[in-house]
Amino acid sequence: MSGVARDQDVDIDLGQLVRAVWARRLRILTITLVGAGVAFAGAKIMSPQYRSETRILIEPRAPAFASTQQINDASAGPLMDELNIASQVQLLQSADLLKKVINDLKLYNLPEFDDAASGSAMSSILVKLHLKKNPLENPPEERVIDAFVERLQVYQVPGSRVIGINFTSKDPKLAAAIPNAMANVYLSTQSGAKLDSNSEATRWLEPEIEGLRQKVSEAEKKVAEYRTSHGLLQTNGTTTFPAQQLNDISAELTRVRGDKANAEARAQAVRNALSSGEAFDTLPDIMSSQAIQRLKGTESGLQSQISDLQTSLLNNHPRLKSLRAQLSDIRTQIRQETQKILASIENESKVADLRANELERQSDTAQANSARAGEDEVGLNALEREANAQRQLLETYLVRYREAASRADSNSSPADARIVSRAVEPVDPYFPKVVPIVVVAAVATLIISAIVIMLSELFSGRALRPTDAALEAIEAEAVVEEKHVPKAAPTAAAARKPVQPSMLAVVADEEDVIEDVRAAEEAPKDEPEDEPEDENEFSIASVADYLTGSRAPLAIAISPTGDNGSAATVSLTRMLADAGRRVILIDMTGSGYPTELMAEDQTALGVTDLLCGEAAFGDTIHGDRLSDAHLIPQGQSDVRRAMRGVDRLSLLLDALAAAYDLVVVECGSADVAGVSRLTRSRDVEIILSLPEVEETIFVALMTEFQAAGYGRVVLMSGGEGVEQTLGRAA
Repeated sequence: MSGVARDQDVDIDLGQLVRAVWARRLRILTITLVGAGVAFAGAKIMSPQYRSETRILIEPRAPAFASTQQINDASAGPLMDELNIASQVQLLQSADLLKKVINDLKLYNLPEFDDAASGSAMSSILVKLHLKKNPLENPPEERVIDAFVERLQVYQVPGSRVIGINFTSKDPKLAAAIPNAMANVYLSTQSGAKLDSNSEATRWLEPEIEGLRQKVSEAEKKVAEYRTSHGLLQTNGTTTFPAQQLNDISAELTRVRGDKANAEARAQAVRNALSSGEAFDTLPDIMSSQAIQRLKGTESGLQSQISDLQTSLLNNHPRLKSLRAQLSDIRTQIRQETQKILASIENESKVADLRANELERQSDTAQANSARAGEDEVGLNALEREANAQRQLLETYLVRYREAASRADSNSSPADARIVSRAVEPVDPYFPKVVPIVVVAAVATLIISAIVIMLSELFSGRALRPTDAALEAIEAEAVVEEKHVPKAAPTAAAARKPVQPSMLAVVADEEDVIEDVRAAEEAPKDEPEDEPEDENEFSIASVADYLTGSRAPLAIAISPTGDNGSAATVSLTRMLADAGRRVILIDMTGSGYPTELMAEDQTALGVTDLLCGEAAFGDTIHGDRLSDAHLIPQGQSDVRRAMRGVDRLSLLLDALAAAYDLVVVECGSADVAGVSRLTRSRDVEIILSLPEVEETIFVALMTEFQAAGYGRVVLMSGGEGVEQTLGRAA
């Protein structure tokens, strides 16, 4: 097909696009080479541009003599903030810094930075046409700054505190000198700013420190006067006198109460010993008395003498009596001495009790004084806090003043940045890159040329083809050259050809075919239920009228006598198409005679190619060369291989039935078994195409189809060479 109808749904034929591009490959290659050559020449004509870069690290820096605490305080400052880094980027692009660099390097004398002074002819024409502002209207300094900014790029390296300074120039030495000069000016500016801040700090701190000294002196004087007036003198630096006195009295009272309890206990022990008559030897207070010890020694000596004399003298002997009297006297003395010790202990207890009472009275007085001193300490603490605050502030100001004064005097305030990479003189130009430019230009020219050829193919319609018939209504594309054709000659020619088996017979089992033939032979030779009353009732026109009124979307044509019946089916199809029906014929015959009658190209793709997977659905549909009907030819693939996928024919018929008013399948000399493989339902029209009615064949076919459940069987018959053959339903 050479084109596509205006109202036809189409797809893009990618194969045709590729073939069109390949056919013009020499032209495309020539254009590509020309484009690459032009790009190469343009890249060589351009003036080379050189670029160099300096990198600065933003970090807190302190003088070498700074303390560790000062360095840590500086590192914790706002220099780590992303906003601060961005601010430094803007500072590097400030007009004051750029002007200083321009003046230091004397860039205003270079023509590269003042192209307007020696403007090109094109620029002059644009200015005269008022299409461009005259650059000479701007001051020279502004023109130099504008040219400088166009070649400058300052950016923050992502994820770091490093700032890069790029500069592009025609002179490689200048491309390296300018970033380094900008970095030096930036560092000196930052250092000068820190020196200025130190000087300002010292000037501001001097009067503040003097005022704080007076305030601290007054605050400490108030503390001392308040302490003296309220008797809050400190004893050991932390405790006041009333509190210390109360602590001492409390400690002494505790000790006296302990002595009293100890004396009472000792006295009670002595009383118990006296009252019970127990020995006094175990009591510490009695044994520690020297008089008791002497008396005890005398008592022991007397007892020894008495014991010795009793062995030789009688109890009433004067000597023994005298010794016993002395012993009794000694014991009386011991008891008296014990009574004295008891009295002494009781006196100690009484003294301790009196001492405790006196201490308790003093404690009450001290507690009252301490409470009164606590109330006075509230005011004292307030005065001390005020004095301490003033003193700490003074000390802080003094430290800051010393640091600022030392930095200002030593002129040592490094900038909070340092150069980590200085720009070096570049060797290779940054722009233009000849090889990448040529490659990109060649690829772009190649792609654009191919796109232009593809668009021309699309606009001309050569790369468009109809869409799939299963999705959209398929309309005829071929131009109908003739509307009528003499059908007698084809029918007569067909009558002379031997009968070929249908394509459906290839997949039928031999046993099924034999059983079908035997059933046809043994069937009763009864006449049809409805005998034809008029020969015209079975003509091609009558069958066409019948099919026009039928709602069945599918008609299966059986031609038991061979190609003459297939020729009648072709005539029926063309008659339906001439009547305005959308009809398509599928050639399933063994001889391919319908294809021979209808197709312009006898080698066109057809149903066997579709079933073998060698052709797309839309490529197998062709127009009838003599009518508006469509045709799916037999095809060129192997029939046996194609019939292995015969089950797919039902899907093909369903798709065609959705797009056409009627689908006619010419099966040739097929049987019931073969027809049953094509239809999944019995809602079809069976057409028996018998140009010359043979009663035996007709009755056998009628019986087979009725037994298989096909209730609508149409007979189409007539004499050989008659264009409108006969036919009607039995």
